[in-house]
Amino acid sequence: MSEKLQKLELTWPGKDERFNPEPRILLEDTSKSYSKEPTEEGSVKPTFDNMLIHGDNLLALKALEQDYTGKVKCIYIDPPYNTGSAFEYYDDGLEHSIWLSLMRDRLEILRKLLSEDGVIFVQLDDNEGAYLKVLMDEVFGRNNYINTICVKTKNSSGASGGGEDKRLKKNIEFIFVYSKGQDFCQFKTQYEEILLEKYIAESSSFAYKSVLYDEGKKEYYTSTVDGSGNEIKIFKHTNYIIKSISQISKEENISEIAAYKKYFDKIFTLENAQTSIRTRVKEATDEDDTYYTIEYYPISGRNKGQLTEVGFLGKTKRLVSYLKNTCIQHNNEIYKRIKIGTLWNDMSWSSVFFEGDVDFPSGKKPEKLVQRIIEMSTNEGDLVLDSFLGSGTTAAVAHKMGRKWIGIEMGDHCNTHCLKRLKNIIDGTDPTGITKMVEWKNGGSFKFYELASTLIVKDRYGQQVISDKYNADMLAEAMCKILDYHYQPDKEKYWKQGFSSEKSFIYTTTMSMQETSLEALAEEVGDNNLLICCSAFRGNANAYPNISVKKIPAAILKKCEWGATGYPFQLKDYQPKDEDFEFDEEE
Repeated sequence: MSEKLQKLELTWPGKDERFNPEPRILLEDTSKSYSKEPTEEGSVKPTFDNMLIHGDNLLALKALEQDYTGKVKCIYIDPPYNTGSAFEYYDDGLEHSIWLSLMRDRLEILRKLLSEDGVIFVQLDDNEGAYLKVLMDEVFGRNNYINTICVKTKNSSGASGGGEDKRLKKNIEFIFVYSKGQDFCQFKTQYEEILLEKYIAESSSFAYKSVLYDEGKKEYYTSTVDGSGNEIKIFKHTNYIIKSISQISKEENISEIAAYKKYFDKIFTLENAQTSIRTRVKEATDEDDTYYTIEYYPISGRNKGQLTEVGFLGKTKRLVSYLKNTCIQHNNEIYKRIKIGTLWNDMSWSSVFFEGDVDFPSGKKPEKLVQRIIEMSTNEGDLVLDSFLGSGTTAAVAHKMGRKWIGIEMGDHCNTHCLKRLKNIIDGTDPTGITKMVEWKNGGSFKFYELASTLIVKDRYGQQVISDKYNADMLAEAMCKILDYHYQPDKEKYWKQGFSSEKSFIYTTTMSMQETSLEALAEEVGDNNLLICCSAFRGNANAYPNISVKKIPAAILKKCEWGATGYPFQLKDYQPKDEDFEFDEEE
């Protein structure tokens, strides 16, 4: 007898109790949608591609699923950390198992919304981080795990006034990064910038201390080829002059940092790089202690396909590596650029409180943090989504960076915080965060949406009926979404309210229909197929092969759970237990 196949997975009480959310429709509140033409060239023009959604984020994600599956390039979420911290805007003390179900249900839809080359970033602390990692392995596939980023959030300084702590102070959070599939594109390289003067002072092995003061006379010497047979031209230099930074400082009576600024493009160090190009140059040249340069077209790397000059110096032809390739110069200062890895400790949290001009204690993230995430994983015009929008940081940063965005927030601060913040950005009155860094001006637009109420309710007799809050157009859109049709009313043909394919359409009406009323309609439908949803029907529903008839709500009662929220309980009804909370005496 074969053994039952097993798999690694995270289990918890209630895991198998699945919730089938109702795909609600989104209702635009035109009084809160916002648009403004840019007043300066280069600003964002209104397109209304952006969406600010107020409501339960699972139901909102379900509402987006039909039209946005496979279209989101980057998802960043900063969900409640399940710490029992009693945030002002969230009841954050969820039972551990309920939190896992809450996250699992949302991650599954978020994965569907991601494009094939899309990436998701989920930020948490260590209370649930380990569990989330295993959960995301299960939802996204362990092969699609990319990185875990550690973000330094605050400094540990001073002694606690409340006695010795039993645990180390927390000063980091984690961002778990997953792709949807193997089509994920490599991240664009990000850099930390440190003032060169500071970097030199803190580094005991700074090597860039030589200056190619004069490159001398450059003459063609010979040619060789690269591994693909392409020509590499070799030039020999005579009468070249090399000086040290300290030598120039003394000769010109300037500080060494001033010498770095003056000769920025000529400062170098030598590297003993083991490359095929260097080997070919050594074989094609003499053993004189002299300076050679080559010109060629690299077949890979950052200069791929571009005419590139590289220098080699000395008998062993050591590679000349220029400071300008590792630094950047702006505002009359030089900054050392260091590639960003998985430790992000260069974020300043000191000004987070003022960003966006909204007060969001303990929950706001720096705009620079979200900027780095969006910059490394998207291009202008790509779609970014945050389903735990909080104070609106992700939408704010995406807007300033020229990305399209969707933000979902269930709390009242969708109105008091997000709406205010995004309007200010469009008006150009928000000078905080990354505004100056990205040279943001003004302009753009977004539409504000509320989730519609549940479609099916119980009447006074306990029977399931259509809610009287739905008018004819809302009902038609809801039926399209529930039955997996795309809502797109045709002004000329009333029966074309939505489609599922080029020749398959849907028509919803609250009228009672009869078989005799279908004859003319069947002729007009022709070789297309039409699904009619009506309140009642008399006659043979199969009388015409190109028409199918279903009664409302019989056609949809088993499709999902009606009237339920995206949470397994109402947050306001939850009573956290004492063990859900841990108090920090210092705070």
